[in-house]
Amino acid sequence: MKLSDFMYDLPEERIAQTPVEPRDHSRLMVLHRDTGAIEHRHFYDVIDYLNPGDALVINETRVIPARLIGERPTGGACEILLLKQLAPKRWEALVRPGKKLRPGAEVIFGGGRLMARIAEVVEGGGRIVDFACEGTMEAALDELGEMPLPPYIHEKLQDRERYQTVYAKQEGSAAAPTAGLHFTPELLERIRAKGIDVVPVLLHVGLGTFRPVKVENIEEHEMHSEYFEVTEDAARRVNAARERGCRVVAVGTTSVRTLESAAEGGRLVAKKGDTQIFIRPGYQYQMVDALITNFHLPGSTLMMLVSALYDREKILEAYKIAVEQEYRFFSFGDAMLIS
Repeated sequence: MKLSDFMYDLPEERIAQTPVEPRDHSRLMVLHRDTGAIEHRHFYDVIDYLNPGDALVINETRVIPARLIGERPTGGACEILLLKQLAPKRWEALVRPGKKLRPGAEVIFGGGRLMARIAEVVEGGGRIVDFACEGTMEAALDELGEMPLPPYIHEKLQDRERYQTVYAKQEGSAAAPTAGLHFTPELLERIRAKGIDVVPVLLHVGLGTFRPVKVENIEEHEMHSEYFEVTEDAARRVNAARERGCRVVAVGTTSVRTLESAAEGGRLVAKKGDTQIFIRPGYQYQMVDALITNFHLPGSTLMMLVSALYDREKILEAYKIAVEQEYRFFSFGDAMLIS
């Protein structure tokens, strides 16, 4: 398929700049695959579409304050965006300006509280960066780092926790699993009380998921790897839902990638490691029956993943309706349920 098959027109004013409060008061578009019907609800109504016995799979990754603003010894401003931790003080990262930050270049943060040295250039223009600081890297990041909001969000985030899910636990992501941002503790409590099993898995979100596809033939696109984990307990609970004839409902494309990366013969297995899975039309889902997600960038791999679960033309038509109905798009935007 072609990249142009996944493009749509989106006015800039439809891109959400700030989150809705309370979290679960965002809008919800429901797509019924069996009938093709579309409903317009609010996210707190999502419980109406979850059945007792279903497994609702969430990604419990936590975003780190991965954006560091510093300067070179000569005084030039620069930025390092952490992507993947390789050792306690060694990271794979994106840098700006790339022409100035070649191997051997140094960067100073917080007047010397944290120092960085570029070790090498890696595929795709990224860098391996070695850091030096007193104490732990985590403490330095907490003091100096900023939340790595996507470039299309221009408003400054007042509360760091608003770019975390309420169930975020394990630090390691460079971006939030944004479909989960709509849940509140109270809504999750109501969902559990209805008999739905909320099952945590883990995928540390790297920017590879969001990198633009630059080739017209999407088969030629290569995904960057991301670390994931499925525990024995999570595998048992998901498989039990399938065995009792209930659904596996994934919260977000990261949960989808985790589930499908750990699927073997139609069952979920305990597994951890890196995944480069690229889900696009033609892919046969093994584990996911329904999906809660946000509205995605035109031509993104996330659009392709969603189109593989339903139908490309119907997804594009739903996006067109969302624009007309003034839904809010992307990270702080509204949600879609493909049921």
